[in-house]
Amino acid sequence: MTGVPSDDFRLPLDVKPKHYDLTIKTDLNNDVYEGVVKIDLEVKKQTSTIVLNVADLEISDVVLRSHALKNEQPDTARSLDAKSERGTFCFPNALPASSEATLSITFTGKLSGSMLGYYKSSFQHDGSTKSYALTQFEPTAARRAFPCWDEPLLKATFAIAMISRADTVNLSNMPAMSEEVCTAGMTDNEGNALLALFSKLGFHDEVQVKDEWKITRFKTTPPMSTYIVAYANGHFSYIEGSYTSPLSGAIRPLRIYSTPDVIRQTQYALEVKAKVISYYEQIFDIEYPLPKLDTLVAHDFDAGAMENWGLITGRTSAFLLDPDRVDVAMRKRVTVFMSHEVAHMWFGNITTMEWWDYLYLNEEVIIVGTIYPEWKVDSEFISENLNDALELDAKLSSHPIEVHCPDANQINQIFDSLSYAKAASVLRMLSNHVGQERFLKGVSTYLKDHLYANTVTGDLWEGIRKSTDIKVSELMDNWITKTGFPILSVTESKDGIRVRQDRFLETGPAEEKDNQTIWSIPLALLSVDGTEKVKVDNIVLNTREASFNVDTRRPFKLNAGTFGVYRVHYSEERLFRIAREAADGDSIYSLNDRIGLVHDAMALAKSGHASVSSALTVVDILRGEQEFLVWDSISRNLHLLVSTWWEHEDITHGLNKFRRDLFVPLVKRLGFEYSLSDSVDISQLRTRAIEQAANAGDSDVVAELRRRFKHYMESGDRAAIPADLFRISIITAVKQGRREEYEFAKALYENPTTPPSESISAMYAMCASLDASCIKDTFPYILNGVRKQDIIYFLLGLQRNHQTRRSSARFVMDNFSELEKRFEGNFSFKDVISGTFCNLSTRVDYEILEEFFKDKDTSRYHYALSQTMEALRASIAWIDRSTRDIVEWFVRNEREAMS
Repeated sequence: MTGVPSDDFRLPLDVKPKHYDLTIKTDLNNDVYEGVVKIDLEVKKQTSTIVLNVADLEISDVVLRSHALKNEQPDTARSLDAKSERGTFCFPNALPASSEATLSITFTGKLSGSMLGYYKSSFQHDGSTKSYALTQFEPTAARRAFPCWDEPLLKATFAIAMISRADTVNLSNMPAMSEEVCTAGMTDNEGNALLALFSKLGFHDEVQVKDEWKITRFKTTPPMSTYIVAYANGHFSYIEGSYTSPLSGAIRPLRIYSTPDVIRQTQYALEVKAKVISYYEQIFDIEYPLPKLDTLVAHDFDAGAMENWGLITGRTSAFLLDPDRVDVAMRKRVTVFMSHEVAHMWFGNITTMEWWDYLYLNEEVIIVGTIYPEWKVDSEFISENLNDALELDAKLSSHPIEVHCPDANQINQIFDSLSYAKAASVLRMLSNHVGQERFLKGVSTYLKDHLYANTVTGDLWEGIRKSTDIKVSELMDNWITKTGFPILSVTESKDGIRVRQDRFLETGPAEEKDNQTIWSIPLALLSVDGTEKVKVDNIVLNTREASFNVDTRRPFKLNAGTFGVYRVHYSEERLFRIAREAADGDSIYSLNDRIGLVHDAMALAKSGHASVSSALTVVDILRGEQEFLVWDSISRNLHLLVSTWWEHEDITHGLNKFRRDLFVPLVKRLGFEYSLSDSVDISQLRTRAIEQAANAGDSDVVAELRRRFKHYMESGDRAAIPADLFRISIITAVKQGRREEYEFAKALYENPTTPPSESISAMYAMCASLDASCIKDTFPYILNGVRKQDIIYFLLGLQRNHQTRRSSARFVMDNFSELEKRFEGNFSFKDVISGTFCNLSTRVDYEILEEFFKDKDTSRYHYALSQTMEALRASIAWIDRSTRDIVEWFVRNEREAMS
C-alpha cells in the first residue's frame, strides 16, 4: 500500500522495526529514568546508516548486531538533530538487504512536569507531596521516552520490562507475566539476567544500592504504533471489575488505577467501561484483543484522556466522579470520555491511520445513546459537536478534515474541532443517509479487512461500500478533502422550491475564488402531502442548484433531523412559519429539528445572511419549549450575543432582560431542589434555567444562590447546594462578594480532597471576582501557584469576566515567552491562544494583536491564531452591521409586550 515516503519529514525505510524489547528503570526519588531498548529490524535496503526518532534523551551505548554478518558493531559516528528530533547512527559494515538485525541503545532521561513523553505527576497525600511517572506519547512524544521509529505506519510488537522500587506499582499495555524483587548487590545465582540489566543501567549512590528494587516483565503486545505504547510507575491503588465477551464468553479483568487519595471516585468510570466494551464488541463484531483493559487517572495531563492500548490514561476531571456529589454534567462527562477512549481500542488501535493526515479515521460516532437513551445523546451531539464544528469551519482559515501534516508542529494543531467534531459529524451524516445498521456493518467490514494494519480514507469508504452498494467516495470525498461546508439557500415558487449551495463563511457570502467546491449533499427533505402524511426524501444535491416539487402551502423543511453538515437559509417568512409549527405541541418537527433551527438562525445572523432580530424572534416563538436541549441551544446563542456585545451596555441590558423573561419562569416552575425521581431532562433544565437567570442578574435567583453559599462557608455543610448548582453558586458568590468569598474559592481549589468538578468551579469563581485586588492577585498566581494543566481554566475564566477580558489578554502577552516555553510540545498551547484572545471586539484590539504576533514564530499555533484573528474580524463586522437591528427589536418587543 505504501512505498518509501517521499516527504523529508518522514523517516527513511531502509530498515523497519519489527519488535522492541524495552527496559525502563524509574527513579522517582531523583526524577530520572534509564533504559535499554533492543529493536529487531527488517533490512529492506542495504545500508550502513540507521535513522530513527529521538528527543530530549542522553544516548550512551549504541550497538548493531547483524544476523547475516554474524557480528556486533558499535556506531562510529552519530548525530542528534534536536529540530527534526532524529538520531543518525553510522556503522562500519553495511547491513545486507533482506536481512535482519538488532539495534541496542542505552539512554537516560529526566522526569519533568512536561506532560509529554515519560513525565512525572504529583499529588498531596497525608500531608506530603508524592510523585509518580506516566507516559503521554500521542502524537510524537514516544521518541522523548525511548529511541524508536515514531510513526503510526511503523507498527511493531513490544515486550516491556520495568525496574522500580519494590513498594511501587508498574503498569503497561499488557498484563505482567512476572515480577521479581531484587537488590543491586545480588549475586549471579540470585539475579541471572538481572545482573546485566542492573550493571548497564547503574546505581548512582549508596542509597540506591541499599534500596529494594523489583523488575516487572509484561507480556508482548500485538503489532501497534508507538503513540499508543504506555507505562507508568508509582504508588497506585486500584478497583477491579470484569466483563464477559459476548462473542467468546471470555472474562477479562477491568481495572481503574489512581493514587490512593481519589480511588473511591473511580467506581462510576469502571461501570461505564464494563458497559461500553461489551457493546462495542457486538457492534463491531470483533472481540477486544488484549487480556485486560486498565485505566490510570492522572493529576497532571495535557489532553483530556488518551487511548493507550490496554492502559487508558486521563486527567482527574475525565474519570473521577464523587459518589456523594453526583451532578448530571460530570456524570455525562465521565461517560463520554470513557466511551470515547474504549472505542479507540478498535478505531486507532486495532486499525490505525497511515499518517496524521488521516487522524479522523481514529475517531468514531460514539453510540452511547443506545446505552443511555434518556440522555438523548444524538440530539445533544448537535450543540456539543456539530455546531461547534460548523462555527470553526465557517472561517477561511479553517482546514480540511484530511489535512497535510508536514511536521510535529502541524500535527499537534490538528487535534481540534475539525479533526474530531466535524469528522464525527460527517460520519453521522453518512450513517443517517445510508442507514445506521448498514453503516455499522460497513465499519465492521473496514476494521476486519485491516486488522493490526494501517489505513487511508479510501479503505473506510470501501468497507461501507461493501455493506451499502453505494459509491461512498463520490458522496463523501469533498466533505473530507475540502475546507468548509455549504449553506443551502431555499427559494420558493408555486411549483416547489429551488435549492442552491454555496460555501458558508461567518464573514458573509463567499467570493467566487473561495466558492469552488460542489458538495454532494443529503438533503433529507421533510414534507407533508395532501393526506397529511409526513415523508422524508433521501435526495442528494450534487450540483450548484436544483429544483424540487414541494407543496409549499404545507410544512416542509430541509435537513430533517439535523444530520446534515450545512446551514439552511429560508426566507424570513418561511423561517418564522417553521418556528411556529415547531412550537406546536404536536409538531412534525423533531427535537433535533428544533435545536438545529435555533443554531442556524443565529449563525445566519452572524454571517449577515439574515438579521439578529429574526434569530431573536425564533427564540421568542419557542419560549414555550419543554425540552432541555432546545433551551440549551437557546442559552448558548443568547450567551454568544452577550459575549459579542459585551461593551455595549444598552445591548447587554436588553439581552439580559430577555434572558430573565425566558428563564425566570422556568426557575419558578422547577425550583432549586433536585429529586431522585427527576428525569435527566428536568434536572438539566433546572440547572440551566438557574444559571441563565443568575448570569442575567435576576436579583431573587442571585440572592438565593448567595444565601446557600454563605451557609456553606459558615458551616462547612454543602448539603444546601445541590451538586448540579455548585458551579453557578460559587461563581455567583465570588462575583457578588469580596475578598472572603475569593479566598474561600482559592482554598477550595488548593484542597487536594476537592473533587475535580468543584475544583474547576473554584477556578472559574476566582476569575469571576469584580474585586480589582483579587484579580490583581490572580495573575501571578496563574504563573506560580497552579498546575500547568489548570492554567487554561484560569484564562478561560478571566475571559468570561467582562471586566478582565483585556487585562487577561495583556497578561498573556506580557508573559508570552514564559507560557510558550512552559507549554512547549503540548496540545493545549493552541487553546491558550484562542481562549485568551477570541472575545476581543474592536479594531484597536485587532491591530494590537497583529502587531504583537508580527515578528513571532507562530508555526506551533498558526491555525489557532489565524482562526482567532478571523473570528475577531467577524465580530467587528457583526457589531457594526447588527447593533441597530438589535436595539430596534428590543423596542418592538417591548411595545408588543405592553400592547
